[in-house]
Amino acid sequence: MAKFYTKISSRIQKFIEAQKIFFVATAPNNGRINLSPKGMDSFRVLDENRVVWLNVTGSGNETAAHLLENKRITMMFCSFEGAPNILRLYGKGKEIKEGDDGWNELIGFFPETPGTRQIFDITIESAQTSCGMSIPFFEYKGEREELNDWASSKGKKGIKEYWTEKNQESIDGLPTKILD
Repeated sequence: MAKFYTKISSRIQKFIEAQKIFFVATAPNNGRINLSPKGMDSFRVLDENRVVWLNVTGSGNETAAHLLENKRITMMFCSFEGAPNILRLYGKGKEIKEGDDGWNELIGFFPETPGTRQIFDITIESAQTSCGMSIPFFEYKGEREELNDWASSKGKKGIKEYWTEKNQESIDGLPTKILD
């Protein structure tokens, strides 16, 4: 049975910290819903109603475009080992880029990561847990390094060139303002 919460309790925070993967969903007012898996050491609970997520350069920049339009975001965590559980965090997010107010405060929460693109600062409006009894068991075998290797080989200049070419618009043509 699903249960709703108005904050991230210490129990929910411990569950989040134990997960190796999470999923992020956003949607524009009109257009495609974006749902992406995320990993790495990229998620932090700052307090009972605030989380931050370090986003790295990828093939698209849908989350930035969608949050510029309506700020809505949902993150989902699933237990792939131990007791079954699904957690959804519902909130409003904003993008923080290097040079923006708050960047220096937040970047220190994360390890240095090649290809860092932005931090999403999310105010949690509610959390929901559900049983997760249909989620299969999976064994964690380690992190993939291909994305870090790719970003390191490009260097900061090459990453900005990639943003210019691939990350300025969502797949629905919405601006991401990555270079603003």
